[in-house]
Amino acid sequence: MPVSRRSLLQLVLLVLVVSGASRWWATHQDASLGRQVASLAQAGDIRMISSQSCAICAVARDWLAQNRVSFSECLIERDAVCRADFDALGGPGTPVLVVRGKPQLGFSPDRLLLALGRPG
Repeated sequence: MPVSRRSLLQLVLLVLVVSGASRWWATHQDASLGRQVASLAQAGDIRMISSQSCAICAVARDWLAQNRVSFSECLIERDAVCRADFDALGGPGTPVLVVRGKPQLGFSPDRLLLALGRPG
Protein backbone atom coordinates (compact mmCIF):
# COMPACT_ATOMS: atom_id res chain seq x y z
CA MET A 1 0.00 0.00 0.00
CA PRO A 2 1.59 3.30 -1.06
CA VAL A 3 2.09 6.03 1.51
CA SER A 4 0.55 9.37 0.63
CA ARG A 5 2.51 12.59 0.82
CA ARG A 6 0.05 13.87 3.40
CA SER A 7 0.64 10.87 5.68
CA LEU A 8 4.38 11.26 5.31
CA LEU A 9 4.16 14.97 6.12
CA GLN A 10 2.05 14.22 9.21
CA LEU A 11 4.59 11.66 10.37
CA VAL A 12 7.50 14.09 9.90
CA LEU A 13 5.57 16.80 11.74
CA LEU A 14 4.82 14.44 14.61
CA VAL A 15 8.50 13.46 14.89
CA LEU A 16 9.52 17.13 14.94
CA VAL A 17 6.99 17.99 17.66
CA VAL A 18 8.03 15.04 19.84
CA SER A 19 11.71 15.85 19.34
CA GLY A 20 11.17 19.52 20.23
CA ALA A 21 9.16 18.63 23.32
CA SER A 22 11.83 16.17 24.40
CA ARG A 23 14.58 18.79 24.06
CA TRP A 24 12.51 21.35 25.96
CA TRP A 25 11.92 18.87 28.78
CA ALA A 26 15.62 17.96 29.00
CA THR A 27 16.59 21.64 29.13
CA HIS A 28 13.94 22.31 31.79
CA GLN A 29 15.13 19.37 33.90
CA ASP A 30 18.80 20.41 33.59
CA ALA A 31 17.98 23.97 34.68
CA SER A 32 15.99 22.66 37.64
CA LEU A 33 18.85 20.36 38.63
CA GLY A 34 21.29 23.26 38.35
CA ARG A 35 19.17 25.43 40.65
CA GLN A 36 18.96 22.64 43.22
CA VAL A 37 22.72 22.03 43.18
CA ALA A 38 23.46 25.75 43.40
CA SER A 39 21.13 26.17 46.37
CA LEU A 40 22.85 23.37 48.32
CA ALA A 41 26.50 24.06 47.44
CA GLN A 42 28.31 26.34 49.86
CA ALA A 43 31.79 27.77 49.41
CA GLY A 44 34.28 24.96 49.99
CA ASP A 45 31.80 22.13 49.40
CA ILE A 46 33.00 21.26 45.89
CA ARG A 47 36.57 21.03 44.68
CA MET A 48 37.25 19.87 41.14
CA ILE A 49 40.61 18.25 40.47
CA SER A 50 41.08 18.53 36.74
CA SER A 51 43.63 18.49 33.97
CA GLN A 52 44.27 20.74 31.00
CA SER A 53 43.48 18.07 28.40
CA CYS A 54 40.29 16.79 30.03
CA ALA A 55 37.18 17.37 27.89
CA ILE A 56 34.79 16.27 30.65
CA CYS A 57 36.47 18.78 32.98
CA ALA A 58 35.50 21.53 30.53
CA VAL A 59 31.91 20.26 30.44
CA ALA A 60 31.78 20.15 34.25
CA ARG A 61 33.36 23.60 34.57
CA ASP A 62 30.88 25.10 32.10
CA TRP A 63 27.88 23.44 33.75
CA LEU A 64 28.92 24.57 37.22
CA ALA A 65 29.58 28.12 36.03
CA GLN A 66 26.36 28.37 33.99
CA ASN A 67 24.35 27.22 36.99
CA ARG A 68 26.26 29.50 39.38
CA VAL A 69 27.39 26.62 41.56
CA SER A 70 30.09 27.53 44.06
CA PHE A 71 33.22 25.41 43.45
CA SER A 72 36.98 25.61 43.35
CA GLU A 73 39.25 23.99 40.81
CA CYS A 74 42.87 23.00 40.55
CA LEU A 75 44.87 21.60 37.63
CA ILE A 76 47.16 18.65 38.27
CA GLU A 77 49.69 19.92 35.69
CA ARG A 78 50.06 23.33 37.36
CA ASP A 79 49.65 22.72 41.08
CA ALA A 80 51.87 20.31 43.05
CA VAL A 81 49.41 20.11 45.97
CA CYS A 82 46.61 19.34 43.53
CA ARG A 83 48.70 16.60 41.91
CA ALA A 84 49.54 15.12 45.31
CA ASP A 85 45.85 15.12 46.28
CA PHE A 86 44.95 13.46 42.99
CA ASP A 87 47.63 10.79 43.48
CA ALA A 88 46.52 10.19 47.08
CA LEU A 89 42.97 9.59 45.89
CA GLY A 90 44.24 7.02 43.40
CA GLY A 91 42.34 8.82 40.69
CA PRO A 92 42.47 6.90 37.42
CA GLY A 93 41.41 10.03 35.54
CA THR A 94 39.93 13.48 35.75
CA PRO A 95 37.78 15.13 36.77
CA VAL A 96 37.62 14.10 40.39
CA LEU A 97 35.06 16.15 42.27
CA VAL A 98 35.64 16.18 45.99
CA VAL A 99 32.22 16.91 47.46
CA ARG A 100 32.25 17.63 51.18
CA GLY A 101 35.41 15.56 51.50
CA LYS A 102 34.17 12.58 49.47
CA PRO A 103 35.64 11.98 45.99
CA GLN A 104 33.56 11.30 42.89
CA LEU A 105 35.23 10.23 39.66
CA GLY A 106 33.76 11.91 36.63
CA PHE A 107 30.98 14.45 36.41
CA SER A 108 27.30 13.78 36.99
CA PRO A 109 24.95 16.55 38.11
CA ASP A 110 22.64 13.91 39.59
CA ARG A 111 25.42 12.38 41.74
CA LEU A 112 26.51 15.87 42.74
CA LEU A 113 22.99 16.65 43.94
CA LEU A 114 22.82 13.40 45.91
CA ALA A 115 26.16 14.13 47.59
CA LEU A 116 25.14 17.68 48.49
CA GLY A 117 21.74 16.56 49.74
CA ARG A 118 23.33 14.56 52.52
CA PRO A 119 24.50 16.44 55.60
CA GLY A 120 28.25 17.01 55.50
